[in-house]
Amino acid sequence: MDKAPHIGNLIKAELARQQRSIAWLASQMGCSRQNLCRQLAHDYLSTDQLLKISLILHHDFFHYFTEYILKHF
Repeated sequence: MDKAPHIGNLIKAELARQQRSIAWLASQMGCSRQNLCRQLAHDYLSTDQLLKISLILHHDFFHYFTEYILKHF
């Protein structure tokens, strides 16, 4: 079975697509750039964090996991 999506990399890619920085996202989330970088280095985030990032970036990051699940049924 292939690996689940690396959500941190997907968020970084979306930030690049929107021409926004990690520092910008951190300020929107009310945390430090260093803390956010640490979180995005992982291949997982809490659902609360992922929901907050999805709303800030207007991008449904949950769909990557839905696609992964459906692919493995």
